[in-house]
Amino acid sequence: MSKVDLHIHSTASDGRLSPAEIVHTSVELGLTIIALTDHDTVDGVAPALAAAKAFPRLKVIPGVEISTDMPTDEVHVLGYFIDYTDYKLQATLERMRHSRQQRAQRMIAKLGNLGIPIEWQRVQEIAGSGSIGRPHLAQAMLEKGYIASIKEAFTNYIGRDGPAYAARDKVTPPEAVRLILRCNGLPVLAHPFTINDPETMVVELKAAGLVGIEAYYDNYTAGEINRLVSLAHKYNLIASGGSDYHGLDAVTETMIGGADVPMEAAEQLIARADSSNRQS
Repeated sequence: MSKVDLHIHSTASDGRLSPAEIVHTSVELGLTIIALTDHDTVDGVAPALAAAKAFPRLKVIPGVEISTDMPTDEVHVLGYFIDYTDYKLQATLERMRHSRQQRAQRMIAKLGNLGIPIEWQRVQEIAGSGSIGRPHLAQAMLEKGYIASIKEAFTNYIGRDGPAYAARDKVTPPEAVRLILRCNGLPVLAHPFTINDPETMVVELKAAGLVGIEAYYDNYTAGEINRLVSLAHKYNLIASGGSDYHGLDAVTETMIGGADVPMEAAEQLIARADSSNRQS
């Protein structure tokens, strides 16, 4: 069990646990540094920071995971130590969340045409006050017995190449990097092996201001981790990592702290943030 997890989702987006529950669970598991990185929203950051005041041994890094798009790839960029009160950041994320709702409704219609009817009202209930995402559709499908796991929903239906997939409003990867930098954050490329050509993307985003890549992730093999660590070293980037915990599927999902993220990864990000603050 690692003491560091820099990629966690809460009910503010598509996770099962509230920000406060994320904090309490992390403390119970013995973690000392975490980052809350909800999809296209920073609504969970303030509650997480407030909950963490009762646990001085736990450092909570304010973060976000921004969804971006390219012709053949969906690229996610993590932002650490962001000014989550920044107006432009909040306005951009609000626009993206509204697009998520429209996209979800289109996907529900496509699922219905495939003989897999789910109700918009139920998806809203599952999402609660959080930003609606594809995992909420997957949960509704799972409840009705159409699939055996959350993963199956993405593989067979609502993944990028699936028959029920629908696109939504997104920024480009370089735009996401620049947005994070604008609100004093540190941009890190999330789960690079979901991208067809990770190195080309790293080169493009490094030019825009990327500071790290997620090398220690979920179920990456030792060989995959070594490849990404080498890529980070090649381009003078921080090798970060996290579980990408949502809490939706205990069978296939990595638990908080389950990715073997070295303390050095968090320390390098903290040092970089401190250096940026001194220069600003």
